Amino acid sequence: MKRILILGASGFIGNSLYKELCSYFDTHGTYYTENDFFEKNHQFHHFDMETENISILLESLKPDVIVSCLRGGFDAQINTHFEIINYLLNYRKKLIFLSSANVFDAFTNYPSYEYDKTLSQSVYGRFKIKIENALLRLPNKQYNILRLPMVFGKGSPRIKQIRTILDLNEPLEVFPNVVVNATEIGKVTQQIHYIINRNRQGVFHLGSDDLVHQRDLVEDLTRELGYENPLFKNVYDSNFDRFLAVLPKDNKLPKNLQISIQEVVKASAKL
Repeated sequence: MKRILILGASGFIGNSLYKELCSYFDTHGTYYTENDFFEKNHQFHHFDMETENISILLESLKPDVIVSCLRGGFDAQINTHFEIINYLLNYRKKLIFLSSANVFDAFTNYPSYEYDKTLSQSVYGRFKIKIENALLRLPNKQYNILRLPMVFGKGSPRIKQIRTILDLNEPLEVFPNVVVNATEIGKVTQQIHYIINRNRQGVFHLGSDDLVHQRDLVEDLTRELGYENPLFKNVYDSNFDRFLAVLPKDNKLPKNLQISIQEVVKASAKL
C-alpha cells in the first residue's frame, strides 16, 4: 500500500484531501496549530517549517508520495521544498505540488495552458514559480505540478468570506473585467486521487473547462446561497478584459473528473 504524506493536512484543501485518500492509502498528514484531534490521531504529525527540517519527518515516515498543501512564510516554504527534492532524489519518490493560477498573472490577454511559459508580477506568483522551476528539473515521474484557480466548495474560506460580508450587509468587492475559471474542493480531491492512483505525470490545470467574468461568478454564487439583494462594489483595474485562468489542454482528465462553472456554483452552495 502506498504511503502518502500530506503537508498542510489541517488546512481546507489538505484536510479534504486526507478524508478522500485515507480509506485507500496509508495516509499521513502534518499540522501546525495545536489541536486535540490531530494530536490524538497518530496519522498526523506536528511540523513547524519555520523551526524544523522536513527531512527528519521524511526519513521517519519514508512516504512514497508527498502532497504539498503548505501555507506560510515563503522563504520557509522554499527551504522545505528544496529539502523534499533532496529526499525525492535519494529515494526516487514523488512530490505533488499544489501551485496557482498566479504563476501566469503577468499574462492578461488570454487564459493559460499547462506548458505555457510562466511569468508573474506578484510576489506570491514568483514564489510558486521558483518551486515549480526546481521541480521541472527532476525526472517526470518524480513530480506533478497541479495549478489551481479559485477553489470553492462547502465550508471553503471563500464561501465563508462571502457569507460573512453579506451577513454584515457590507458590499462585496467584485471585478467585472477579470475573466476566470474556478473549481470545487470535492472535484479537486477526486482529481488528485486519480492522479496518484494512475501514477500520472507532468503538469495539470485543475480548473473548470469554461470561463466566466468574476462578477458573474460571484453573483451566481450569492444567488445560489440564498442572498436576494446583495451589495456589490465594482473594482476596475483595466478598461479591457483581463484573464486569470488556467485551462486544461495537454493533460486532460477523464470526463467524469472535469467540472464546469455551473457545477462549481451548485456544489459550493450545498447545505
